[in-house]
Amino acid sequence: MFYGAGDRSNPHPRRAGANMRTAEYLDREVETASLKLVQRLQEARLAKQLDYLFARSLFYQEKFQAARIRRKDYRRLGDLARFPFTTKEELRESQAACPPLGKHVAAHIDDIIRVHSSTGTTGKPSFVGLTRRDAKVWTRLTARSFYTQGLRKPDIVIHAAGLTLFVAGLSSKDAIESVGAMFVPIGTGASEKALMAIQLLRATAMHCTPSYATYFADWIRREAGLEPRELGLKKLFCGAEPGAGIPAVRARLQQDWGARVTEGLGNADMAPIIFSECPDQSGMHFNGQEFVRVEIIDPESGEVLPIEAGATGELVYTSLERECVPLLRFRTRDRVAVLGTSCSCGRTSFKLRCIGRTDDMLIVLGVNVFPSAVKEIVSSFHPRTTGEIQVVLDEPGPKVVPPLKVVAEYATGCSDLPALKDEIERKIKATLSVSASVDLVPAGTLPRYEMKGQLVKKAYEDIVAKTK
Repeated sequence: MFYGAGDRSNPHPRRAGANMRTAEYLDREVETASLKLVQRLQEARLAKQLDYLFARSLFYQEKFQAARIRRKDYRRLGDLARFPFTTKEELRESQAACPPLGKHVAAHIDDIIRVHSSTGTTGKPSFVGLTRRDAKVWTRLTARSFYTQGLRKPDIVIHAAGLTLFVAGLSSKDAIESVGAMFVPIGTGASEKALMAIQLLRATAMHCTPSYATYFADWIRREAGLEPRELGLKKLFCGAEPGAGIPAVRARLQQDWGARVTEGLGNADMAPIIFSECPDQSGMHFNGQEFVRVEIIDPESGEVLPIEAGATGELVYTSLERECVPLLRFRTRDRVAVLGTSCSCGRTSFKLRCIGRTDDMLIVLGVNVFPSAVKEIVSSFHPRTTGEIQVVLDEPGPKVVPPLKVVAEYATGCSDLPALKDEIERKIKATLSVSASVDLVPAGTLPRYEMKGQLVKKAYEDIVAKTK
């Protein structure tokens, strides 16, 4: 079931000007639904999805049998916690044992119309298939997420992210076009083309990673002699990595571009964008009410945590309407913090911020540290710092012998480096409760990335490589 958008009767929306009135919601009925109504909807859809899994998925038939789980063990939504988790490692093993899509494929090969993939940390592709119905669900969910961020029909969107196997490539195209906005497929590694398209088409928005938004701003100044804010972009839709929700990073991007910065969060195995910020910029709203069941768990014990302001834990997803590769209680490894359960925009879904990946987490004398938290602290010293950092590991993590080694760039013109070093180290200690050794290097020393940024440098791998 899909919910209709607002009135789109103007045949020439881009001629209507910036003050054209538009609907506040793409799907008002579901976006403003009560928690009780959403739970009732999810309870019924999960029952149908479980019927499908028990009948069509060899992967889950074997998994449920091993866990001694029967279909009748699910009667209400709370019973989901009795079912086993699914991990990325299991999906990789499933595809290796039964290529190309694995034992967890539940649709006939003739019904699969497209595949995407992600490489993850192993570098091996993990394929995700879509039926026509799956693609329709992805399009609507992704469109709702972009619309939440402020995408409207008059927008001209530069897509400066992956376009090939990347799940948020063609899916973003379908979603943005379904809203009626103009999609400009630039992709990655094409900054010159992106600049030309922004100027000639008078683009209003850009979709990219926060790392690329930073990289592109520096590139424009260096190669074109322009200030990014002169280009006239009004909206930056960011995602694929933590960053755009970090206050200091967001402030820098908004200052550079003169545009409102919002972020989205998705998962290659579940959907391209599932959470996204409204223009209030107070956390990412859950947008998949009728498509995805979300749990937040303690990553150590697996205990389900209440979704309330202040809760932190790992995101777990369950498909509610998926044909090709439906997943049950899939552990994303995304560590999140719930920021609220209401919003001034009127949406009733909860809001969160992604802190980082649980598999990126470091442990310093028993204290959990996320590299994105270190970046947030260093970025707060802008304009004395550029905000670029790397956490250097001399040995494989997650345990790190203190002090935590951090390389941070100081900005051109910053002179009192000993004082800056001391201030950053003190703030890391006060904020994260770990001691750090900060090595300040000139602006431009650390690598820039057009896709996801790399906040950790594994120095031990360089040492091993040199000895071979």
